[in-house]
Amino acid sequence: MGRPFTHAIVRPPSASFAQGISAANEGAPDLNLALEQHARYCEALRDCGLQVTSLEPDPQYPDGTFVEDTAVITERGAILARPGAPSRTGEVAGIGIALQHFFSGLTHITAPGTLDGGDICQADEHFLIGVSARTNEQGAEQLAACLSRWNYTASIIDIRSSAGLLHLKTGIAYLGDGMGVALDRELAPFRDTVVVAAEEAYAANCVRINDTVLLAAGYPRVRDALEQKGCKLLMLQMSEFRKMDGGLSCLSLRF
Repeated sequence: MGRPFTHAIVRPPSASFAQGISAANEGAPDLNLALEQHARYCEALRDCGLQVTSLEPDPQYPDGTFVEDTAVITERGAILARPGAPSRTGEVAGIGIALQHFFSGLTHITAPGTLDGGDICQADEHFLIGVSARTNEQGAEQLAACLSRWNYTASIIDIRSSAGLLHLKTGIAYLGDGMGVALDRELAPFRDTVVVAAEEAYAANCVRINDTVLLAAGYPRVRDALEQKGCKLLMLQMSEFRKMDGGLSCLSLRF
């Protein structure tokens, strides 16, 4: 998994959170409960050894709590994304200011490219880049070229025909040591893949932070499969973020 993560950037949901983009059809989120769940998420990041930088909520951007979509961070540099939803473009500037405290010479995805960080899955020295409703071919190719300059390899995967996948990481996660989880084995070129059943699809968006895997609570089959693989799990309630098409990886930039 490379060097241990030491930092994370987060942004709590704002008062406009319920006005964000969502196709979940699960009703409006409860803001107070979302704030409680976000606070527990930040506590979990700290429990995993991370120093957490929490940015101010910004009601101008209802989806702004999903900071992962605004950047791609590697050990060798950071790339500011260009979100595919026009309402989210303005989120990038604030994230860029925050990242300047940690990285010099930030790279940018430029028009006509679009790219959401949720479409990027790093598996050791290789990156899987999803072409989706939010990330287009030009954005994927720009990112792949940048990663190549940093001596990473990349594969571009078109997920636009995969029903239910907003982003690539909606359906896969890499957990290190050649192991991952996926809704479909064809999406995940890992040596050891836990295939997630359709009824527990939301749990495919899990995230490993150092020696712990954060997993959404309420998905016992995925939990049991990962425990059998020897994973140390930390379960988190994510109901209000699920209502807004967001998952565990979406809520932080980790490096």
